[in-house]
Amino acid sequence: MFKLSRRSLERLEGVDKRILSIINLALSITKIDFGVPQYGGVRSEDEQHKLFVDGKSKADGRYKKSYHQSGKAVDLFAYVNGAATWDVVYMAQLASSMLQAANILGYRLEWGGLWDNFIDMPHFELKDDNVPI
Repeated sequence: MFKLSRRSLERLEGVDKRILSIINLALSITKIDFGVPQYGGVRSEDEQHKLFVDGKSKADGRYKKSYHQSGKAVDLFAYVNGAATWDVVYMAQLASSMLQAANILGYRLEWGGLWDNFIDMPHFELKDDNVPI
């Protein structure tokens, strides 16, 4: 079983407890290790806006808020052979574990890797209507 590094845990401060539960369960069932990149957890308005300006997000953080700003989203990376990777093969495996864990726990989790208009493979978000099943 894998576990998050101290740095990844720090980056999850303020994230919705349901996401933390999903991550912990996913770590127990995944075949690959994963972690949380910088700005992968809760983001301030300024942090979100900078990501928007840099073309890394569709949400500007001011008029269009990101789920990250409310703590209902997390970005993750796969950790393979001692390095972070966002390779599609590993991200699909990571997503499978996250989606399976969310399903087991009864939460509706959406993966940005399945979006039509803007593919965001590291991104996972709880939907607003989430209540345990």
